[in-house]
Amino acid sequence: MPWTTYEAEDMKTTGTVLGPKYAPFLVETESSGQKCVKLIATGEYVEFTAQSPANAMVVRYSLPDATNGGGINSTLSLYQNGKFVKKFPITSSYSWLYGKYPFTNDPKAGKPRNFYNEFRLKDLAIAKGDVLRLQKTDNDAPYCIVDLVDLENVAPPLAAPANSLSVTKFGASGTGETDDTEALRNCIAEAVKQAKIVWVPTGDYKVTGDIILPSDVTIQGAGMWHTAFVGDDELYGQSNRRVRFKVTGNNIHLADFAIIGKLNYRNDNEPNDGIVGAHGENSTISRIWVEHTKVGMWFYVCSNLVVDGCRLRDTLADGINLCVDTRNSVVQNCTTRGTGDDCFAMWPAASDQSFVQQAPAPGSNVFRHCTGQLPFLANGGAIYGGANNRIEDCLFTDISPGCGILISTTFPTADESGKIDNNFSGTTVVRNCDLIRSGGFDHDWAWRAAFQLCLDRRSISGVEISNVNIKDSMSDGFSIVAPGSKKGHGTLSNVRLENVNIPNYGLGADSRHGLWVRDDAYGNVTIINSKIADIQNSSTNFTIIKE
Repeated sequence: MPWTTYEAEDMKTTGTVLGPKYAPFLVETESSGQKCVKLIATGEYVEFTAQSPANAMVVRYSLPDATNGGGINSTLSLYQNGKFVKKFPITSSYSWLYGKYPFTNDPKAGKPRNFYNEFRLKDLAIAKGDVLRLQKTDNDAPYCIVDLVDLENVAPPLAAPANSLSVTKFGASGTGETDDTEALRNCIAEAVKQAKIVWVPTGDYKVTGDIILPSDVTIQGAGMWHTAFVGDDELYGQSNRRVRFKVTGNNIHLADFAIIGKLNYRNDNEPNDGIVGAHGENSTISRIWVEHTKVGMWFYVCSNLVVDGCRLRDTLADGINLCVDTRNSVVQNCTTRGTGDDCFAMWPAASDQSFVQQAPAPGSNVFRHCTGQLPFLANGGAIYGGANNRIEDCLFTDISPGCGILISTTFPTADESGKIDNNFSGTTVVRNCDLIRSGGFDHDWAWRAAFQLCLDRRSISGVEISNVNIKDSMSDGFSIVAPGSKKGHGTLSNVRLENVNIPNYGLGADSRHGLWVRDDAYGNVTIINSKIADIQNSSTNFTIIKE
């Protein structure tokens, strides 16, 4: 990652260090390392020393909600070597959800979650050894909680590429004040005609409707810290007036910009914003920052897609989901933090397809060199079916509401008539992954293991798990559960665990295990050359084979 993270609890502070705690509905549990610092009185601060030069900063913080919901606004002040730099705005307008999925913004529902938001600040001049202080200087909020700070040395804005058309030539202002939607649409249309690149220089471009991307279009920004497409607060309650880039053709390339949405509630009856891919091939999405949208990116019926170097932050649902008939696609070098559902998911649902079995089956997708952190619902990496999918060389950390990695048949992958069956086939692979402080409390599933195989609607066969380290699990390290066996569904077969290391477990829950086979599981698993503290098989219908 191109940034260095500084944990608030490790900083010098006059505030109060909170945590660690692991129970649901607590701000400590949603914090990195389950610790944070609470600033209450005016003048309280956190302070740390920069380890390397930087010109940009991200602060992950939490403010209280308004009494009736909707959030409040406040500020934090930044000091550098004892000198005031600037006061920057913070808000809880995009935080605080309540009740059960899909949640409400009404505090009366109780069971709060989504405590945190992030603020990014650029054009700083920080040298190695500089002392930085974040201080509560106003009395307009009862408290401000700081979780972490990222420092990054951001490259200067990119120059316009050759053979490009600038959106400013079509009337875009880039001020974030005027509506640049039509200017962007017109630039795209003309660039396609002339076979040129759409160039979006440094600026904030307000977008208030869908940007439909046809085949053979490239949109190039000046960098994810420099070029941003921003939503309109007043219009964002209308699902057709949000920032949504729809990848609807082939050979589409998006690079080096941010999408800053304005969504603060979840409604799954409304379409996704952010980046949506439909019926596209041979496209790339590179170095895109997405925040405050429903999902970061959602793709269906796509193939040969590459998503590289993207950041998904503070979404209401998934970070990236490869859904329906997505195949032969790669998500790499991407990070998520603060998502409201799975950080990275593969779900080959049968909907939106013709009722003819696809051949070969959807799959051969891979998540690699990705990091998922701190979702407030669901899991880090999840695979719900398909053929020959892989998760490799990934890190999942602080997954407090679910699994670090989940392989499950919970979500449907077949149509009722049986003409489409996208259940697991071939070999599903998880290798070279670290799961740290994962396996927390899911409000529907109770405590979930850091790594779980869940046989719900269907059986699972053909899984290879190797070189996986599972450390500091909040509950079980690894579990095999089969809620579907009560309905005659679900047997596990042809599954191997090799070089799996689980040295400890149960930080947040008693009576857990390193590896636990629940009493409803059927089938078998083979364990090879692994170091797993406390293996417990509670099922008379399941066999553990050790080699």
